[in-house]
Amino acid sequence: MSIWNPDNIRDVAESVGIASLNDEVLQALSSDVEYRLSQVLEEALKFMRHGKRTVLATQDIALALRALDVEPLYGYESTRPLRFGEASIGPGQPLFYVEDEEVDFEKLINAPLPKVPREISFTAHWLAVEGVQPSIPQNPTSADSRNQELIPKGPGANPNLAATSGNDNVSVKPLVKHILSKELQLYFEKICSALLDDSNEEYRIAALASLRSDPGLHQLVPYFVQFVAEKVTHNLKNLYILTQMMQLTSAMLDNESLYIDPYIASLVPPVLTCLLAPHLGLTAQPHNLAHYHLRTLAASLLHATCTKYAKSSHTLKPRLARTCLKAFLDPQKPPQVHYGAIIGLKAVGGREAVSTLVVPNLKPFGEVLAERWDGKKEDVEMAVAAVMGCLDLLVEERDGGAITGKGGDAQEKVKAKVGEFVGERVIATGKQRLVDAVLEA
Repeated sequence: MSIWNPDNIRDVAESVGIASLNDEVLQALSSDVEYRLSQVLEEALKFMRHGKRTVLATQDIALALRALDVEPLYGYESTRPLRFGEASIGPGQPLFYVEDEEVDFEKLINAPLPKVPREISFTAHWLAVEGVQPSIPQNPTSADSRNQELIPKGPGANPNLAATSGNDNVSVKPLVKHILSKELQLYFEKICSALLDDSNEEYRIAALASLRSDPGLHQLVPYFVQFVAEKVTHNLKNLYILTQMMQLTSAMLDNESLYIDPYIASLVPPVLTCLLAPHLGLTAQPHNLAHYHLRTLAASLLHATCTKYAKSSHTLKPRLARTCLKAFLDPQKPPQVHYGAIIGLKAVGGREAVSTLVVPNLKPFGEVLAERWDGKKEDVEMAVAAVMGCLDLLVEERDGGAITGKGGDAQEKVKAKVGEFVGERVIATGKQRLVDAVLEA
């Protein structure tokens, strides 16, 4: 038994000229109409649910007809509910029709005229330059951005726009500030996993080689900078991870296609941590000198950074030199920190920094090292080696002649200038040019 009334089928058949239909035909057509209507309603309900709504709309029916490849309904869609009137054409035969809206001409004439629309014009301005938004009137300020975050989002957030578009329920999604493609996300994950995997050296070398040469990695630069900062901060006892983070930083600096200037201020702190941190690696292991290789690598990164970006950032070298000098002059710091400070000054300022910052302070520095000779002999030797490496910069030709017969006075002058502890090692080299360079500095 069909729910659809067969009399409706008979009325439609008579309207198209079919006078009589068998009851079996009427029942079959009623069942088919009922099936088709349920199919349309099921499809319309799918569109309603996907639209996050609970009320079925006429637009859902139209989309369902289009999905089922049925001829769509023609006419204009109305955003207002239709008002139906009832008329009787005979006993028991009501007729429903859409009532026409009555317009009051007096209200229409007295209504104020709408505002004249402005002429369409176009202008160009910089929305962002290398990821930095310039402060111009066309761009929103920080206060506008904070107010924008407070604006409600989601269904019904802006009913005026919804009414004009013919849809009362519009879902608004907030804009994403930075979108990475799936390929770049996968690349970032593979690079990070390769650098942290100490069992596959070939995989790690290939990852660093890719970072040094690939030109399309500019969107990943802030993510790599943040990755380096997090790993250095939380893994000061793991020399392998610290070394790999410095290798990652070196690879980014070597890539000529990457614009690193805006991120130098974020890249330098992890490098300074690996250079000047008092404890790197497992401190419980005695005679552990592996961290000195990490400090040397960090100093070379400072040298590369200053060489490449000192012109664009005029305060970079003074700030780095000030940080290293502060650690060098602090007598409470351990010898390994002094080692990093000395090679850092050498990397940042070169010969000028050695002659003006290192040599004048060698006498009190030598006294501090002499006091720690018995307890930390190996670390003190590394600090002295760093000092001798800096003094070599003062000598243009390192293969100078031996100290001459007048070396006695020169030796006393050297000891008086740089102290007994460092002066003996300068004299022990037997290089007259080194002695002269120290006295002239």
